[in-house]
Amino acid sequence: MDFALPPDDDPRRTRVREWLARNPEPSGRQLAEAGYVAPHWPEPWGLAADPVTQLVVDDELRRAGVHRPENPIGIGWAGPTIVKAGTREQKERYLLPLLAGEEVWCQLFSEPGAGSDLASLTTRAERDGDEWVVDGQKVWTSYAHRADYGILLARTDPSAAVHRGISYFLCPMHAPGVTVRPLVDMTGAHTFNEVFLDGVRLPAANLVGQEGDGWSLAKVTLGNERVSLSGAGSLWGMGPTAADLVDEVRRSGGERDPLLRQRLARVWAEGEILRLLRLRMVSAAVAGEDPGPEASVRKALADDHGQHVMELACDLTGASGMLTGGNAMPGGDAIYRYGFLFAPALTIGGGTSEVQRNIIGERTLGLPHDPAAR
Repeated sequence: MDFALPPDDDPRRTRVREWLARNPEPSGRQLAEAGYVAPHWPEPWGLAADPVTQLVVDDELRRAGVHRPENPIGIGWAGPTIVKAGTREQKERYLLPLLAGEEVWCQLFSEPGAGSDLASLTTRAERDGDEWVVDGQKVWTSYAHRADYGILLARTDPSAAVHRGISYFLCPMHAPGVTVRPLVDMTGAHTFNEVFLDGVRLPAANLVGQEGDGWSLAKVTLGNERVSLSGAGSLWGMGPTAADLVDEVRRSGGERDPLLRQRLARVWAEGEILRLLRLRMVSAAVAGEDPGPEASVRKALADDHGQHVMELACDLTGASGMLTGGNAMPGGDAIYRYGFLFAPALTIGGGTSEVQRNIIGERTLGLPHDPAAR
Protein backbone atom coordinates (compact mmCIF):
# COMPACT_ATOMS: atom_id res chain seq x y z
CA MET A 1 0.00 0.00 0.00
CA ASP A 2 1.65 3.16 -1.18
CA PHE A 3 -0.52 6.16 -1.90
CA ALA A 4 -0.71 9.70 -0.63
CA LEU A 5 -3.29 12.37 -1.20
CA PRO A 6 -2.21 15.43 -3.21
CA PRO A 7 -0.97 18.47 -1.23
CA ASP A 8 -3.17 21.42 -0.30
CA ASP A 9 -2.13 23.46 -3.35
CA ASP A 10 -3.06 20.74 -5.84
CA PRO A 11 -5.39 22.13 -8.57
CA ARG A 12 -7.91 19.39 -7.90
CA ARG A 13 -8.24 20.59 -4.32
CA THR A 14 -8.40 24.26 -5.20
CA ARG A 15 -11.19 23.64 -7.72
CA VAL A 16 -13.34 21.98 -5.06
CA ARG A 17 -12.54 24.72 -2.52
CA GLU A 18 -13.39 27.47 -5.00
CA TRP A 19 -16.71 25.80 -5.72
CA LEU A 20 -17.43 25.46 -1.99
CA ALA A 21 -16.57 29.13 -1.48
CA ARG A 22 -19.27 29.98 -4.03
CA ASN A 23 -21.65 27.39 -2.54
CA PRO A 24 -20.90 27.30 1.21
CA GLU A 25 -24.09 25.37 2.06
CA PRO A 26 -24.81 23.42 -1.12
CA SER A 27 -28.10 21.66 -1.68
CA GLY A 28 -28.29 18.10 -2.90
CA ARG A 29 -29.20 19.38 -6.35
CA GLN A 30 -26.15 21.67 -6.44
CA LEU A 31 -23.83 18.84 -5.37
CA ALA A 32 -25.35 16.54 -7.99
CA GLU A 33 -25.06 19.10 -10.80
CA ALA A 34 -21.42 19.74 -9.85
CA GLY A 35 -20.65 16.00 -10.07
CA TYR A 36 -19.65 15.79 -6.41
CA VAL A 37 -22.18 13.17 -5.27
CA ALA A 38 -20.69 10.36 -7.36
CA PRO A 39 -17.53 11.84 -8.91
CA HIS A 40 -16.49 8.49 -10.43
CA TRP A 41 -19.64 8.36 -12.58
CA PRO A 42 -19.31 9.54 -16.19
CA GLU A 43 -20.23 13.09 -17.12
CA PRO A 44 -22.66 14.83 -16.88
CA TRP A 45 -23.72 13.00 -13.70
CA GLY A 46 -20.22 12.69 -12.30
CA LEU A 47 -16.72 13.85 -13.17
CA ALA A 48 -15.35 10.60 -14.62
CA ALA A 49 -12.89 11.03 -11.76
CA ASP A 50 -9.93 8.76 -11.21
CA PRO A 51 -9.50 7.23 -7.72
CA VAL A 52 -7.16 9.97 -6.46
CA THR A 53 -9.55 12.71 -7.53
CA GLN A 54 -12.41 10.86 -5.83
CA LEU A 55 -10.42 10.80 -2.59
CA VAL A 56 -9.62 14.51 -2.95
CA VAL A 57 -13.30 15.41 -3.42
CA ASP A 58 -14.26 13.28 -0.41
CA ASP A 59 -11.56 14.89 1.69
CA GLU A 60 -12.51 18.46 0.77
CA LEU A 61 -16.22 17.90 1.36
CA ARG A 62 -15.45 16.35 4.74
CA ARG A 63 -13.22 19.29 5.73
CA ALA A 64 -16.00 21.70 4.80
CA GLY A 65 -18.57 19.73 6.79
CA VAL A 66 -20.65 19.11 3.65
CA HIS A 67 -22.73 15.94 3.57
CA ARG A 68 -23.94 14.26 0.41
CA PRO A 69 -27.66 13.46 -0.01
CA GLU A 70 -28.97 10.36 1.81
CA ASN A 71 -30.20 7.90 -0.81
CA PRO A 72 -28.06 4.79 -0.30
CA ILE A 73 -29.90 2.35 -2.55
CA GLY A 74 -30.45 4.92 -5.27
CA ILE A 75 -26.91 6.28 -5.37
CA GLY A 76 -25.11 3.06 -4.45
CA TRP A 77 -27.04 0.39 -6.34
CA ALA A 78 -29.80 1.60 -8.66
CA GLY A 79 -27.79 4.45 -10.16
CA PRO A 80 -24.76 2.43 -11.29
CA THR A 81 -27.06 -0.11 -12.96
CA ILE A 82 -28.96 2.62 -14.84
CA VAL A 83 -25.63 4.19 -15.85
CA LYS A 84 -24.46 0.83 -17.22
CA ALA A 85 -27.59 -0.39 -19.00
CA GLY A 86 -30.25 2.33 -18.97
CA THR A 87 -31.53 4.08 -22.06
CA ARG A 88 -30.72 7.73 -22.71
CA GLU A 89 -34.25 8.63 -21.64
CA GLN A 90 -33.93 6.64 -18.40
CA LYS A 91 -30.63 8.31 -17.54
CA GLU A 92 -31.99 11.79 -18.23
CA ARG A 93 -35.16 11.15 -16.25
CA TYR A 94 -33.84 9.37 -13.15
CA LEU A 95 -30.15 9.98 -12.48
CA LEU A 96 -30.05 13.64 -11.44
CA PRO A 97 -33.04 13.48 -9.02
CA LEU A 98 -31.57 10.26 -7.65
CA LEU A 99 -28.18 11.85 -7.02
CA ALA A 100 -29.78 14.94 -5.50
CA GLY A 101 -31.73 12.81 -3.03
CA GLU A 102 -34.98 14.22 -4.39
CA GLU A 103 -36.31 10.76 -5.26
CA VAL A 104 -35.62 7.92 -2.83
CA TRP A 105 -35.12 4.38 -4.14
CA CYS A 106 -35.54 0.86 -2.78
CA GLN A 107 -34.61 -2.61 -4.04
CA LEU A 108 -37.35 -5.12 -4.92
CA PHE A 109 -35.28 -8.30 -5.17
CA SER A 110 -35.74 -10.71 -2.23
CA GLU A 111 -38.90 -12.78 -1.89
CA PRO A 112 -40.28 -15.00 0.90
CA GLY A 113 -39.11 -18.08 -1.01
CA ALA A 114 -36.11 -16.53 -2.77
CA GLY A 115 -33.61 -14.99 -0.40
CA SER A 116 -30.10 -16.37 -0.83
CA ASP A 117 -31.35 -18.27 -3.92
CA LEU A 118 -32.49 -15.12 -5.68
CA ALA A 119 -32.67 -16.78 -9.10
CA SER A 120 -35.66 -18.84 -7.91
CA LEU A 121 -37.84 -15.70 -7.63
CA THR A 122 -41.47 -16.14 -8.70
CA THR A 123 -42.74 -12.57 -9.18
CA ARG A 124 -44.13 -12.48 -12.73
CA ALA A 125 -44.19 -9.73 -15.35
CA GLU A 126 -46.34 -10.36 -18.43
CA ARG A 127 -46.37 -8.16 -21.52
CA ASP A 128 -49.69 -6.52 -22.36
CA GLY A 129 -49.29 -4.21 -25.33
CA ASP A 130 -47.08 -1.27 -24.31
CA GLU A 131 -47.09 -2.31 -20.64
CA TRP A 132 -45.85 -5.02 -18.32
CA VAL A 133 -48.25 -6.36 -15.70
CA VAL A 134 -46.48 -7.42 -12.50
CA ASP A 135 -47.78 -9.77 -9.80
CA GLY A 136 -45.83 -11.06 -6.81
CA GLN A 137 -44.42 -10.33 -3.38
CA LYS A 138 -41.10 -8.92 -2.18
CA VAL A 139 -39.73 -8.87 1.36
CA TRP A 140 -36.97 -7.23 3.46
CA THR A 141 -37.32 -4.16 1.26
CA SER A 142 -35.43 -1.38 3.02
CA TYR A 143 -36.95 2.13 2.77
CA ALA A 144 -39.92 0.95 0.65
CA HIS A 145 -42.22 2.95 2.94
CA ARG A 146 -40.61 6.21 1.87
CA ALA A 147 -39.28 5.30 -1.58
CA ASP A 148 -40.45 6.90 -4.80
CA TYR A 149 -39.04 4.17 -7.05
CA GLY A 150 -37.75 0.63 -6.78
CA ILE A 151 -35.46 -1.53 -8.88
CA LEU A 152 -37.48 -4.67 -9.54
CA LEU A 153 -36.59 -8.19 -10.66
CA ALA A 154 -39.43 -10.21 -12.18
CA ARG A 155 -39.67 -13.38 -14.23
CA THR A 156 -40.73 -12.60 -17.80
CA ASP A 157 -40.16 -16.04 -19.36
CA PRO A 158 -41.06 -18.94 -17.04
CA SER A 159 -40.04 -21.48 -19.70
CA ALA A 160 -36.44 -20.21 -19.88
CA ALA A 161 -33.54 -21.48 -17.80
CA VAL A 162 -33.72 -20.19 -14.24
CA HIS A 163 -31.18 -17.38 -14.73
CA ARG A 164 -32.33 -16.42 -18.24
CA GLY A 165 -36.01 -15.67 -17.78
CA ILE A 166 -35.59 -12.69 -15.44
CA SER A 167 -35.90 -9.01 -16.40
CA TYR A 168 -35.02 -5.78 -14.62
CA PHE A 169 -37.56 -2.96 -14.20
CA LEU A 170 -37.94 0.48 -12.67
CA CYS A 171 -41.08 0.46 -10.54
CA PRO A 172 -42.88 3.58 -9.22
CA MET A 173 -43.68 2.79 -5.59
CA HIS A 174 -46.89 4.84 -5.69
CA ALA A 175 -48.32 3.03 -8.72
CA PRO A 176 -51.77 1.40 -8.35
CA GLY A 177 -51.41 -2.15 -7.07
CA VAL A 178 -48.29 -1.54 -4.94
CA THR A 179 -48.90 -2.19 -1.24
CA VAL A 180 -46.18 -1.63 1.36
CA ARG A 181 -46.47 -3.18 4.83
CA PRO A 182 -43.96 -2.47 7.62
CA LEU A 183 -41.72 -5.09 9.22
CA VAL A 184 -40.66 -3.82 12.66
CA ASP A 185 -37.49 -5.56 13.85
CA MET A 186 -36.47 -6.24 17.43
CA THR A 187 -34.70 -2.88 17.70
CA GLY A 188 -38.15 -1.31 17.48
CA ALA A 189 -37.15 0.45 14.26
CA HIS A 190 -39.05 0.31 10.98
CA THR A 191 -36.61 0.02 8.10
CA PHE A 192 -37.70 -3.19 6.38
CA ASN A 193 -40.98 -3.82 4.59
CA GLU A 194 -42.86 -6.42 2.62
CA VAL A 195 -44.22 -5.26 -0.72
CA PHE A 196 -47.18 -6.74 -2.60
CA LEU A 197 -47.51 -6.22 -6.35
CA ASP A 198 -51.04 -6.88 -7.59
CA GLY A 199 -51.54 -6.19 -11.28
CA VAL A 200 -49.04 -3.33 -11.27
CA ARG A 201 -48.76 -1.86 -14.76
CA LEU A 202 -45.33 -0.64 -15.81
CA PRO A 203 -44.68 1.15 -19.11
CA ALA A 204 -42.50 -0.82 -21.53
CA ALA A 205 -40.01 2.05 -21.21
CA ASN A 206 -39.38 0.99 -17.59
CA LEU A 207 -37.53 -2.15 -18.69
CA VAL A 208 -33.77 -1.76 -18.11
CA GLY A 209 -31.58 -3.46 -20.68
CA GLN A 210 -33.01 -6.26 -22.78
CA GLU A 211 -35.80 -8.60 -21.79
CA GLY A 212 -34.23 -11.60 -20.05
CA ASP A 213 -31.02 -9.75 -19.11
CA GLY A 214 -32.17 -9.14 -15.53
CA TRP A 215 -29.82 -11.63 -13.90
CA SER A 216 -26.69 -10.08 -15.38
CA LEU A 217 -27.89 -6.62 -14.30
CA ALA A 218 -28.77 -7.94 -10.83
CA LYS A 219 -25.13 -8.99 -10.45
CA VAL A 220 -24.09 -5.40 -11.18
CA THR A 221 -26.47 -4.17 -8.48
CA LEU A 222 -25.46 -6.80 -5.94
CA GLY A 223 -21.76 -6.19 -6.59
CA ASN A 224 -22.24 -2.55 -5.64
CA GLU A 225 -24.40 -3.56 -2.66
CA ARG A 226 -21.79 -5.87 -1.15
CA VAL A 227 -19.03 -3.29 -1.50
CA SER A 228 -21.31 -0.75 0.21
CA LEU A 229 -22.10 -3.14 3.04
CA SER A 230 -18.41 -3.59 3.87
CA GLY A 231 -17.71 0.04 4.76
CA ALA A 232 -15.30 1.21 7.44
CA GLY A 233 -17.57 1.02 10.49
CA SER A 234 -19.56 -1.84 11.94
CA LEU A 235 -23.28 -2.13 11.09
CA TRP A 236 -22.51 -2.27 7.34
CA GLY A 237 -20.21 0.72 7.49
CA MET A 238 -22.70 2.97 9.28
CA GLY A 239 -21.83 2.28 12.92
CA PRO A 240 -18.82 2.84 15.18
CA THR A 241 -15.55 1.03 14.54
CA ALA A 242 -13.70 -1.23 16.95
CA ALA A 243 -11.25 1.63 17.51
CA ASP A 244 -14.19 3.85 18.53
CA LEU A 245 -15.20 1.28 21.14
CA VAL A 246 -11.64 1.05 22.48
CA ASP A 247 -11.53 4.85 22.73
CA GLU A 248 -14.83 4.83 24.66
CA VAL A 249 -13.36 2.35 27.15
CA ARG A 250 -10.22 4.47 27.56
CA ARG A 251 -12.28 7.60 28.23
CA SER A 252 -14.35 5.76 30.85
CA GLY A 253 -11.23 4.72 32.80
CA GLY A 254 -10.21 1.47 31.15
CA GLU A 255 -11.21 -2.14 31.78
CA ARG A 256 -9.82 -4.31 34.58
CA ASP A 257 -11.30 -7.67 33.63
CA PRO A 258 -8.52 -9.56 31.77
CA LEU A 259 -10.95 -11.53 29.61
CA LEU A 260 -12.74 -8.38 28.46
CA ARG A 261 -9.37 -6.72 27.83
CA GLN A 262 -8.40 -9.69 25.67
CA ARG A 263 -11.65 -9.39 23.71
CA LEU A 264 -11.02 -5.66 23.23
CA ALA A 265 -7.59 -6.45 21.83
CA ARG A 266 -9.11 -9.08 19.53
CA VAL A 267 -11.81 -6.84 18.04
CA TRP A 268 -9.28 -4.01 17.66
CA ALA A 269 -7.00 -6.40 15.74
CA GLU A 270 -9.92 -7.51 13.57
CA GLY A 271 -10.69 -3.87 12.86
CA GLU A 272 -7.09 -3.21 11.85
CA ILE A 273 -7.12 -6.18 9.46
CA LEU A 274 -10.28 -4.85 7.83
CA ARG A 275 -8.84 -1.32 7.67
CA LEU A 276 -5.69 -2.61 5.95
CA LEU A 277 -7.73 -4.68 3.51
CA ARG A 278 -9.69 -1.54 2.67
CA LEU A 279 -6.45 0.38 2.12
CA ARG A 280 -5.22 -2.39 -0.18
CA MET A 281 -8.42 -2.01 -2.20
CA VAL A 282 -7.95 1.76 -2.41
CA SER A 283 -4.26 1.41 -3.23
CA ALA A 284 -5.03 -1.02 -6.06
CA ALA A 285 -7.70 1.33 -7.42
CA VAL A 286 -5.30 4.29 -7.31
CA ALA A 287 -2.78 2.22 -9.25
CA GLY A 288 -5.44 1.30 -11.80
CA GLU A 289 -5.37 -2.36 -10.79
CA ASP A 290 -8.06 -4.89 -10.00
CA PRO A 291 -8.20 -5.18 -6.19
CA GLY A 292 -8.53 -8.97 -6.47
CA PRO A 293 -10.27 -11.08 -3.82
CA GLU A 294 -9.94 -8.50 -1.03
CA ALA A 295 -13.46 -7.11 -1.56
CA SER A 296 -15.16 -10.50 -1.16
CA VAL A 297 -13.00 -11.51 1.78
CA ARG A 298 -13.54 -8.16 3.48
CA LYS A 299 -17.32 -8.40 3.21
CA ALA A 300 -17.33 -11.85 4.84
CA LEU A 301 -14.98 -10.78 7.65
CA ALA A 302 -16.75 -7.47 8.27
CA ASP A 303 -20.11 -9.16 8.93
CA ASP A 304 -18.77 -11.28 11.80
CA HIS A 305 -16.67 -8.38 13.06
CA GLY A 306 -19.70 -6.11 13.40
CA GLN A 307 -21.38 -8.68 15.62
CA HIS A 308 -18.23 -9.05 17.74
CA VAL A 309 -18.03 -5.27 18.33
CA MET A 310 -21.65 -4.95 19.39
CA GLU A 311 -21.64 -8.07 21.59
CA LEU A 312 -18.53 -6.83 23.38
CA ALA A 313 -20.01 -3.35 23.88
CA CYS A 314 -22.98 -4.96 25.62
CA ASP A 315 -20.85 -7.29 27.75
CA LEU A 316 -18.63 -4.42 28.88
CA THR A 317 -21.59 -2.85 30.65
CA GLY A 318 -22.74 -6.00 32.47
CA ALA A 319 -26.35 -6.02 33.63
CA SER A 320 -26.77 -2.31 32.86
CA GLY A 321 -26.50 -3.24 29.18
CA MET A 322 -30.12 -4.37 29.41
CA LEU A 323 -31.28 -0.85 30.29
CA THR A 324 -32.73 1.44 27.65
CA GLY A 325 -31.90 4.78 29.29
CA GLY A 326 -29.00 6.61 30.87
CA ASN A 327 -25.45 5.45 30.27
CA ALA A 328 -26.29 1.85 29.52
CA MET A 329 -23.58 1.52 26.87
CA PRO A 330 -20.02 2.86 26.69
CA GLY A 331 -20.19 6.63 26.51
CA GLY A 332 -23.96 6.50 26.91
CA ASP A 333 -24.23 6.11 23.14
CA ALA A 334 -27.49 4.47 22.06
CA ILE A 335 -25.88 3.22 18.84
CA TYR A 336 -24.30 0.33 20.75
CA ARG A 337 -27.60 -0.69 22.28
CA TYR A 338 -29.28 -0.52 18.88
CA GLY A 339 -26.31 -2.27 17.26
CA PHE A 340 -26.43 -5.23 19.65
CA LEU A 341 -30.04 -5.92 18.64
CA PHE A 342 -29.41 -5.24 14.95
CA ALA A 343 -26.12 -7.19 14.71
CA PRO A 344 -27.70 -10.61 13.94
CA ALA A 345 -28.81 -9.13 10.60
CA LEU A 346 -25.21 -8.45 9.57
CA THR A 347 -24.49 -12.04 8.56
CA ILE A 348 -27.79 -12.35 6.68
CA GLY A 349 -28.41 -9.14 4.74
CA GLY A 350 -26.68 -8.59 1.41
CA GLY A 351 -25.88 -12.30 1.08
CA THR A 352 -25.51 -14.65 4.03
CA SER A 353 -22.07 -15.45 5.40
CA GLU A 354 -22.44 -19.01 4.16
CA VAL A 355 -23.17 -17.82 0.62
CA GLN A 356 -20.27 -15.36 0.75
CA ARG A 357 -17.89 -18.11 1.79
CA ASN A 358 -19.14 -20.32 -1.03
CA ILE A 359 -18.44 -17.48 -3.47
CA ILE A 360 -14.92 -17.04 -2.09
CA GLY A 361 -14.26 -20.77 -2.14
CA GLU A 362 -15.48 -21.31 -5.68
CA ARG A 363 -14.47 -18.07 -7.45
CA THR A 364 -11.33 -17.11 -5.55
CA LEU A 365 -9.87 -20.38 -4.29
CA GLY A 366 -11.07 -22.51 -7.20
CA LEU A 367 -12.79 -25.09 -5.03
CA PRO A 368 -15.46 -27.30 -6.63
CA HIS A 369 -19.13 -26.37 -6.56
CA ASP A 370 -21.45 -28.03 -4.10
CA PRO A 371 -22.86 -31.26 -5.57
CA ALA A 372 -26.28 -30.87 -7.14
CA ALA A 373 -29.21 -31.84 -4.93
CA ARG A 374 -30.87 -35.12 -5.79
